[in-house]
Amino acid sequence: MHVKVHPIVKWERRCLNSLKIEAIANHRLYSCIKFNIAKVISCLKHFTLMNSKALKENGFSEASPLKELTFTMLPQEKNSVFAIIDLTQTGKTNSDILYIGRSKKPAKRIFGGYLSGFGGKTTRRINSKLFTDGYLEKTAISWTVSDKPKTTQQQLLEKFKKEHGEYPTWNAPAKKAPAKPKPAAKPKPKPQAPTVAKTTKPRGRPRKKAKKTA
Repeated sequence: MHVKVHPIVKWERRCLNSLKIEAIANHRLYSCIKFNIAKVISCLKHFTLMNSKALKENGFSEASPLKELTFTMLPQEKNSVFAIIDLTQTGKTNSDILYIGRSKKPAKRIFGGYLSGFGGKTTRRINSKLFTDGYLEKTAISWTVSDKPKTTQQQLLEKFKKEHGEYPTWNAPAKKAPAKPKPAAKPKPKPQAPTVAKTTKPRGRPRKKAKKTA
């Protein structure tokens, strides 16, 4: 026996079906978003920003302020890689690493070079930054002993460049001032022909000499 369904009941059923479909779609969307967020968080756990915190997690020492540094605090005769850190940038979005260097004698390099000003161009430039630009009051140094300091330094520099698009500020080569244009050479004066003094003729008629009488 066929039972007629009231139009209002039909409309209610349609509404319920559409709500079910919408609920299923929302549930799937929520599950997808939840999965992607979990995936992003998982990836972030394996990603560390190249800063002093990341260096410490990779075996670097606790950063020591340069103005409080003593000779005995640093490795004496051990191959080391070190980083100079800007304490005013620690914990911020930007990296706080100013310089990544290496040395066979780090104590001599820091005290005899960066803090004394003796050495090559890079050493003298860092010394100028510390004392002329006032970085001595806001910088610290962190280091690690390495069997292959050159390789370790290069790996850290390349990782920093990959994240930030450039090397640390003090590792970047100093920008040369644009050369001043040389003044145009003045044309040499042409040699002039020697001038001959002109003789002036006496004015008027020449006087006749008087004849001598015997």
